[in-house]
Amino acid sequence: MGEVGYKTLAIDIETFSDVDLIKCGVYAYADSPAFEILLFAYSFDDEETKIIDLAQGEQLTEEIKNALSDVGIIKTAFNANFERTCLSKYMGVRLSPESWVCTAVQSAMLALPLSLEGVGAVLGLSEQKLKEGKDLIRYFCVPCKPTKTNGGRSRNLPCHAPEKWEQFKTYCIRDVDVEKGIRQKLHKFPIPESEMAFYRLDQEINDRGVLVDRELVEQSITCDLLHKDIVTNRAYEVTGLENPNSVSQLKGWLSERGVEIDSLSKGAVAELIEDADGEVLEALKLRLLMAKTSVKKYEAIERSVCSDGRVHGLLQFYGANRTGRWAGRLVQVQNLPQNHISDLELARSLVRRGQFEELELFYESTPNVLSELIRTAFIPKEGCRFIVADFSAIEARVLAWLSGEQWRLDVFATHGKIYEASASAMFGVPIEEITKGSPLRQKGKIAELALGYGGAVGALTSMGALAMGLSEEELPGLVSTWRNANPHITQFWWDVDEAAVRAVRERKETQVGLIRFQYASGILFAMLPSGRKLAYVKPRMGVNKYGRDGLTYEGVGENKKWERMDTYGPKLVENIVQGTSRDILAEAMMRLKKAGFSIVFHVHDEAVLEVPEGESSVEEVCRIMAEQPSWVHGLPLRADGYECQFYKKD
Repeated sequence: MGEVGYKTLAIDIETFSDVDLIKCGVYAYADSPAFEILLFAYSFDDEETKIIDLAQGEQLTEEIKNALSDVGIIKTAFNANFERTCLSKYMGVRLSPESWVCTAVQSAMLALPLSLEGVGAVLGLSEQKLKEGKDLIRYFCVPCKPTKTNGGRSRNLPCHAPEKWEQFKTYCIRDVDVEKGIRQKLHKFPIPESEMAFYRLDQEINDRGVLVDRELVEQSITCDLLHKDIVTNRAYEVTGLENPNSVSQLKGWLSERGVEIDSLSKGAVAELIEDADGEVLEALKLRLLMAKTSVKKYEAIERSVCSDGRVHGLLQFYGANRTGRWAGRLVQVQNLPQNHISDLELARSLVRRGQFEELELFYESTPNVLSELIRTAFIPKEGCRFIVADFSAIEARVLAWLSGEQWRLDVFATHGKIYEASASAMFGVPIEEITKGSPLRQKGKIAELALGYGGAVGALTSMGALAMGLSEEELPGLVSTWRNANPHITQFWWDVDEAAVRAVRERKETQVGLIRFQYASGILFAMLPSGRKLAYVKPRMGVNKYGRDGLTYEGVGENKKWERMDTYGPKLVENIVQGTSRDILAEAMMRLKKAGFSIVFHVHDEAVLEVPEGESSVEEVCRIMAEQPSWVHGLPLRADGYECQFYKKD
């Protein structure tokens, strides 16, 4: 309990900034000189919600200021990172995440939607009119377009619409009430202390951010614009079209030359190029160059960078609420192009210095170079270097461990060459005869990448099996050969399926190896080895999309709507393996923090550390990463790493 006698302080704020919150993130949003907090709605414990009208001169009371700084009082909010970051800026002091609880995280742990309105609707709490609220936010919280009607002003103030302002205050109060209602509904499912520790670490990482090479970012955008002009002008010359970037115009031009095409997608154009020649070939190549979006991420970086030269808020804790993994935000660091060009440093220096003509001379494709340099826009601060370390084949290791596929665990405990070993097991060929680049290794690799979670011919095709030279005829055999070589994994899929179904049908706890299923409060829980639970809301048996009887549950679908979805053993195993892999990464990052390292961001199973020159080593970081958590026994973990002066994929 805090000094003022209260235990919790529920908060919702309404704010103004001239920076786009969605595109730029809360850190850049609050960093703007135009940023201000308009309304502060709050409720201590179970007291009635009150509001402070900061926009009209009211002030935060000393009681509230003390409560915000008092680690003995728990501050709660839905998406607490927003409130904490904005209030830190407002108060001129960083508010530690130590005493903040995010109700969005609590909801996400039950696989509920990631928005306040979405959770409120699912729980039957939210009676607020979403459109009304959005209209009020649009009116008061973002700049308005100057017009004759509004007297040429660029911002709406309370005095411009007093009735709307009163509605806005009611809306803000209601958000606190909804957040409190969510907490009350979910009181039986508090965030475990272990996850609170991971959340605080996540907030620390996002607060720290990562330094940006602004010169590289600005020059890359300039280079792309110049290159687009050159390409577009050449396309004018080749096609004679008014707008060679127009899909309909280019389709017509191609049709006149005997080339009929339904789509000008990247894949369709690439296929046409194989048989094209002359002006058609050049026009198609130019089309690909014009469609290249190599600078979108540079623009995202430029928008998001703060006055300290760093980008903050790149990752959202529990953003993937099915597994608990992090979700990429703003720049989407989890989806950056890889580095393949031979001399990354040369390309980087040419772009930074604006030597674009030289860049054209040395490299075949300027857009490709710019794409591959995106990673390198993230740099360590002066006097430091990056140490980048990632787990080797973490999902494959976890899948083998959970299913008890011992020969795979033996591979991971020794040489670790799973593609070669898989091909050896599948085709009965000594592993020594399977070398890098051999057809058998290719088959082993594609099988490993596509088939671990029940995938079949479709999964192999999606993973590029045909492009790698395999024929359609051999794909079914590849599936059965892999499954025969991995009987414990294949059995694990269906054991998990049966255990989940039994838990739902019989309302009892079931267990498969290290995984337990429980049914409670209308939710199916899959308990991972770490003790964390994955949630499937309102599970029941029903007809699935294949017309068969199967397990269904309610969740956020691909269209972002709350709907009934189906699942089955292999899909559940994928969730379980990815969730367990996430827990292993989270534990590793906690160990790195305790060892004194500063993590600037992380991607999938990789951590990026900003380390002073002369301190520590790649070997030390990899050793810490590969330590087994207390709940892991018999899982061979390995981390590989490297040092660099800019982020890259080694």
